[in-house]
Amino acid sequence: MKIKQKGSAKYDLVSLGEVMLRLDPGNQRVRNARSFDVWEGGGEYNVARGLRKCFGLNTAILTALADNEVGKLVEDLILQGGVDTKYVKWREFDGIGRTVRNGLNFTERGFGVRGAVGVSDRGNTAVAQLKSHDFDFKEIFGVDGARWLHTGGIFAALSESTADVAKEAMSAAKANGTKVSYDLNYRPSLWKSIGGKAKAQEVNRALSANVDVLIGNEEDFQVALGLEIPGVDSNFKDLNAESYKSMINAASEMFPNVEVIAVTLRTVHSASDNDWTAIAWSREDGFAQGRHYKHLEIFDRVGGGDSFASGLIYGILTGRNLSESVELGLAHGALAMTTPGDTSMATVSEVEKLATGGNARVER
Repeated sequence: MKIKQKGSAKYDLVSLGEVMLRLDPGNQRVRNARSFDVWEGGGEYNVARGLRKCFGLNTAILTALADNEVGKLVEDLILQGGVDTKYVKWREFDGIGRTVRNGLNFTERGFGVRGAVGVSDRGNTAVAQLKSHDFDFKEIFGVDGARWLHTGGIFAALSESTADVAKEAMSAAKANGTKVSYDLNYRPSLWKSIGGKAKAQEVNRALSANVDVLIGNEEDFQVALGLEIPGVDSNFKDLNAESYKSMINAASEMFPNVEVIAVTLRTVHSASDNDWTAIAWSREDGFAQGRHYKHLEIFDRVGGGDSFASGLIYGILTGRNLSESVELGLAHGALAMTTPGDTSMATVSEVEKLATGGNARVER
């Protein structure tokens, strides 16, 4: 891929998306909890955060927050992750959240036969009210500059106007030589009241026509794009990569603009025991099959796919081939699922070690 050289732009990557406050009951359930740990998180933001905190790249977030104490807490958490908040749009708070508010995400981790559960409280948030021309994309991509823009299906589903903002950002990015990635990240709860699967496919297909790198899990490609996966049952239990090649080929034909497609594959034996792998394709390298992590022990699976995306993007940005980039993504995703919160606590040396076949022996 032809990518802007390091140092030619202020940012290696900027992400466009919502940042919510995650309230985590730890080993308890949301319905019974008396205390919560607090994290920041969001599908698009997590990629920028991983690239900055783990991989040491310069990143920024394009988002909006209500100007109150909760918004300031989210900002403080973002700053602790090292992501630049220069472009955050602050919206005046009305005192009770009638006109604008910040998103909350109550998420319990699950264990064994009890799956993880997320309950989002994100109606009428500041970011959902973003409209075209709210960001000065000429400044962001033409003056400051970014080598990469990342956004996804969660941001696009927040409102009709956010899908328009995503398209506007993509157009400005591509006009300035910035690569664009898009994580399909299908969430049924977000599309439920605005047209369901049909609307999701309409929006995601339109936006995917403007991207260079398309990312998602096996369900995303089937539901969010309407692509069939021959030979795979509805529970996605078959992690045989051969089953997905025809689907990826169909996606590459549907979107001739796309240079790289990456699909994460997961078999859920239990909430704390997953198989984890990925298959990717590029027009330059063809197919690449990643390591198969069998019976990966899961502590908190939220953000695993986002950490895969940041590892994959890191590999591409640093000139690795497709196979190496997939391994970095899988290793980063696997490590992210061993710690609490939406975002990675891994170091680049840990990722590199695991990606090249390292193990979990104690280090002293």
